[in-house]
Amino acid sequence: MKINEGTKVSTDLKTILSIVAGVAIGVWVYFGIEERLNRLETADTLFQADLLKKAEQEPKNLEMYMLIEHLAGQIESIEKEIDASRYNKVNIDHLKEQIDMLQKKMNGH
Repeated sequence: MKINEGTKVSTDLKTILSIVAGVAIGVWVYFGIEERLNRLETADTLFQADLLKKAEQEPKNLEMYMLIEHLAGQIESIEKEIDASRYNKVNIDHLKEQIDMLQKKMNGH
């Protein structure tokens, strides 16, 4: 059998409809897979962009933590000085009372 431009092919309508339906389903599946891949690629791109933003912010965060730790140390030393000042005030008040008592004794004699 030779096949050329004049060769006639005959088939029934059921076969043609099956072929058209098969092609339509194949195209639908292809575009479904393509859409899913696009969504995954977009999600991956957004995820990578978020990681880059976090990486850019990390040094700033570390610097802030270091400053907070430094300030916490300074606050601790200030609290110690305040506590020491409280004790000094108590001691000064006590010494004033003793001086007043001594002055009264000396003035009374």
